[in-house]
Amino acid sequence: MQIQGRVLTPTGFQNARIVFSDRIEELRPVQESKNIILPGFIDVHNHGGAGGDTMDGLEGLQKMRMFHAQHGTTSILATTITNPWENIVSALKAVKEAQGIRHGADLPGVHLEGPFISSGRLGAQPPFAISPTKELLDEILALDVIRLTTVAPEIEGVIESLPQLIQAGVRISIGHTRASFDQVMDFIKTAQGLGGTVAATHVYNAMGGLTGRDPSILGAVLISRSIYGELILDLHHVHPGSFELARQMKPGKLMLITDAMRAAGLGDGVSDLGGQTVYVKDNKASLADGTIAGSLLTLDQALRNAVSLGVPLEEASRMLSATPAEYLGLYDRGSISLGKRADFVVLDDNLQVIDTIVGGRSIHE
Repeated sequence: MQIQGRVLTPTGFQNARIVFSDRIEELRPVQESKNIILPGFIDVHNHGGAGGDTMDGLEGLQKMRMFHAQHGTTSILATTITNPWENIVSALKAVKEAQGIRHGADLPGVHLEGPFISSGRLGAQPPFAISPTKELLDEILALDVIRLTTVAPEIEGVIESLPQLIQAGVRISIGHTRASFDQVMDFIKTAQGLGGTVAATHVYNAMGGLTGRDPSILGAVLISRSIYGELILDLHHVHPGSFELARQMKPGKLMLITDAMRAAGLGDGVSDLGGQTVYVKDNKASLADGTIAGSLLTLDQALRNAVSLGVPLEEASRMLSATPAEYLGLYDRGSISLGKRADFVVLDDNLQVIDTIVGGRSIHE
């Protein structure tokens, strides 16, 4: 198969024709091109969309995979929510089944967002936080679907669980935590000393503020330039000025995510998140008490938001593709290069999605 456009390669844009099967076989220069072709987007934090949710099982996973593929996402980590343990295990088993079905965005695995988080900083997570044990981790790691887990460094058993998680190849992300600055800094040092790859879950959200007398979690995350950071650029969760601060503090390490929930794509109305009623109005989702509950974002909109804030398209693309691929160790994707997966998003000049190609196949097929 072939596709032609202004292609973003690791060395910049070029007018080219991409020859591909499931992999990129050739890049041929051409004189003129119409559409923009970027590497497919990789969402490391996504709960759902189009009425489907990771916790629903197979049907919900298939809904969210196709919905987000329509918005340029070619790889997605199905993200759990803190729930009773048996519900989490059931969701992981459903992801394992869904991985064998080609449908919409590719499903490299799971982002386990909790339950190993602080009960004092749940955000919109239900109140089922627990401490990790070797036995619990043995049960879920045996399924071989977890690529990333969010943890609170101060929770009992979390630091002790790091060798087991890191040995299994799981990426570690700091989030939903009330840890002190020193605890976070020590945690990062310990995890990296064990060979772990570390990030921060939705920077700014569920991690408290920064003051002159207390740099807190956020200060530790921003000054630790070796760690990655997720950011929800829906312009509700994070102010443009805060985004720019994170962009300057974490060059090459910032990943735009959706943190999308089942209500994404459904418009205003009533939805739910982990059994909690969510109210959606004016493209914002909230619990009854006003707490922001996940997002309604898609990654193509995150791209447009970044560009509208002055980020060059090449840099914005990196935040959506190359950086998350690097963080997850998915070296077969994230850029348009010979031999890599044929994962692309085709955009018009207004950065609206025309087509998404996942593993060499258009989602319209």
